Amino acid sequence: MRLSVVAAEWDEVVLSLAAAKVSAGILFTKGVLSCLNYLEAVPWSEEEEEKLRSLFIKVKFDDDTARDILARIYSQNSPDSQQRLARELVWSITTSIDANARNELKSLVKSLLCKSSVYEKDYPDLNKEDIYVVCQSCLDALVSLFEEAICSDTSGKLAKKETGKSLIERISKQVDNINWLLEILIDRQMAEEFVEMWADQEELLRVHETTSPMVRYELSRVSAMLFTAIGTRKLHCRSQARLKVIQAWFGPMLLDFGWLQRCRKGLDMRALEEAMGHALLTLPLQQQYKLFMEWFHVFSKYSTECPNLSKAFQIWWRRSFLRGSETYAIESRWVLRGGDGGKSMEMIRWLCVEAQQRCALGRICGVAVTPRTGRLGVM
Repeated sequence: MRLSVVAAEWDEVVLSLAAAKVSAGILFTKGVLSCLNYLEAVPWSEEEEEKLRSLFIKVKFDDDTARDILARIYSQNSPDSQQRLARELVWSITTSIDANARNELKSLVKSLLCKSSVYEKDYPDLNKEDIYVVCQSCLDALVSLFEEAICSDTSGKLAKKETGKSLIERISKQVDNINWLLEILIDRQMAEEFVEMWADQEELLRVHETTSPMVRYELSRVSAMLFTAIGTRKLHCRSQARLKVIQAWFGPMLLDFGWLQRCRKGLDMRALEEAMGHALLTLPLQQQYKLFMEWFHVFSKYSTECPNLSKAFQIWWRRSFLRGSETYAIESRWVLRGGDGGKSMEMIRWLCVEAQQRCALGRICGVAVTPRTGRLGVM
């Protein structure tokens, strides 16, 4: 019974729209006024709002009630006021104390500001400078909190401020804020400057070395989002910026990976591992060599506490060693000779692997391999 009453109420809006259009067509002023009074007094669905917009485009109504309806449909705010409102919303969320309210509002505002939002039509782009001002504020707060963490480590206790929140909670809040802002920047292809900003956080890198692992891993949550965005092609930035941020934060990420697994906070660890490997593969091969060897040494010691980048390591190995001129020459000679079918192909594979293993060993150990003889010599 209740559902039928609600359906009838919404049908009345549709009927009033149709009646207003007909009444205007036959110049039935009282009928038009009655319909407009009703429409002004009730809420509309989004579909009904679109029908109202269409009606007011086709038919001109001269009445105060019509102006009241138009005031509900069309905003008189300028583009600057919309950008100013977005800035105020972002500031309010990042400074909010209540965690539940903050998370709820983050979802709401992100859905409004993202380029894929159904609400975005002719609005101007979000002011990038405003977002980066908030980012810098969160980073500054994070530096202060980690300095406090170092003092707390020396005193043996984690301090609480007047808010009643522990130091770990306050650090986690700032990291959540940064990651939320980063999501918006990545969605709108504005995150390239943040890559450089994060790579230049020398103070955070310094405190990472001396802070407890149960606190410092929060920093790697930001790095995890950046590596994932780079590795999944969502974040596009210059090679120098990628190299700088990966060189700065790859080592800390290896150290913190165990804690990231234990305290995931929404992280997809398998996707992170794959994205980290892909991110490394976007660098020049010489830089990949240094980073993959760093990973290799850490993984050989800590295994499950370290990301498994085996697939990316194999790709790097193949690109570096199994596609060289020596391999090509060996393959060419055997193919030209013909050989005896399957046995020849097996021999080709064996010789290629043998030759490139010698080259790889030489590069890793700092010696040169003589191409023709395979002998080792000091580089």
